[in-house]
Amino acid sequence: MPDPATYSHATPADLAGWLSYLEQLHPKSIALGLDRVGEVARRLGLEPQFPIITVAGTNGKGSTCAMLECIYLEAGYHVACYTSPHLLRYNERVRIDGVEVSDDALCRAFEAVEHARQDMALTYFEFGTLAAMWLFIESNVQVAVLEVGLGGRLDAVNVFDPSCAILTSVDLDHMDYLGPSRESIGREKAGIYRKGIPAICGDSLPPDTVIAHALDIGAEFSQVGRHFNFEKHDDQWDFVSGAIRISDLPLPALSGEFQFYNASCALAAVHAMQSCLPVSEAALRAGLRHVALQGRFQVFSGTPEVILDVAHNPHAARGLAENLRKSPHRGKTLAVFAMLADKDIAGVVQELAGEIDAWFVADIHEARGARAEVLQAHLQAASPNVVVRCHEDVISAFRRACMSAGENDRIAAFGSFYTVADVLRILPTVRPAS
Repeated sequence: MPDPATYSHATPADLAGWLSYLEQLHPKSIALGLDRVGEVARRLGLEPQFPIITVAGTNGKGSTCAMLECIYLEAGYHVACYTSPHLLRYNERVRIDGVEVSDDALCRAFEAVEHARQDMALTYFEFGTLAAMWLFIESNVQVAVLEVGLGGRLDAVNVFDPSCAILTSVDLDHMDYLGPSRESIGREKAGIYRKGIPAICGDSLPPDTVIAHALDIGAEFSQVGRHFNFEKHDDQWDFVSGAIRISDLPLPALSGEFQFYNASCALAAVHAMQSCLPVSEAALRAGLRHVALQGRFQVFSGTPEVILDVAHNPHAARGLAENLRKSPHRGKTLAVFAMLADKDIAGVVQELAGEIDAWFVADIHEARGARAEVLQAHLQAASPNVVVRCHEDVISAFRRACMSAGENDRIAAFGSFYTVADVLRILPTVRPAS
């Protein structure tokens, strides 16, 4: 592996400089394809010798990765985890043993990739993916959990062959890149599957293209509801896979009905990898109990209660609506809502309209951000009498929601990672820790 200390060309001095530089390297923020990233990986000599678990899906990727990371940490392994996007710090994307890597480590990795890429244009995500793997190999990790960025078949993460591949769910999102239907999207996401390795599917009704591709390439396909499943009890659940039954598991620490599907995928993967990465039942239970992930129905108790959720497509919004319905409260639910313009705003509004009493909508000041007036138009089309207040940014919307909330009301902030990140930044000043 090249030593970045030997490089003589000028490079950014700190992490902020590197991230700014990465944003300018490629004319497009998303450019699917493995040729560029594969060539730079070859130049870097990135040939991981540890097992890799790759996780793709419309929703549930981050939760499933977090569960796997926590389970393997509880089992005593030296664990790497790569996820995206981040909320507050880029370092969140690259973790080793549950700890975000340092700015200095990222800068060294970026410098190694920069030296190897020469004149090859890489996107921000491609560059970051290679840097993460460079660090994982340098750190001699024992297992890496990699979250796919977009799709699967042509995503930069897919340049590394997995030992196990998980597809959590398939729904309509990123249709400009993945196609207009669940069938086309499913085929792209199933591209992470490989011949002869476990190919796990957490969608109980996957598109035919997912199953067909897995069978065509000879992957070891298993699907929730057919080959493995979960059985819920009052405050526990069982995981069942063939003759295997793990009973009385603790409820996943992450909230929501859909988390049983994510947890089942994680356990199916752990079970499939037992021969090379043995995990005890005690570690399984501890991992499920201790896992934490920001922005997935994350509840901050107090007055008012604040709920943060990165739900940004109809499938995720449906899960958020279900969580809101099942969470008891005595007052109104106020929404702080901001989305990207290229997402299905109408679909998200349709799923959540019945759960919200008043909306505080905001602009997102990014190139793809939707204007508050656009969100307002969608909301009023769905419900002409709905209360909607427009704000120039998420922080202003959240402050106004806090001022408007009664003692028993709650505030749900959702619609994008940007929305949740902005609320996380301001929350300590609006709601100081008691």
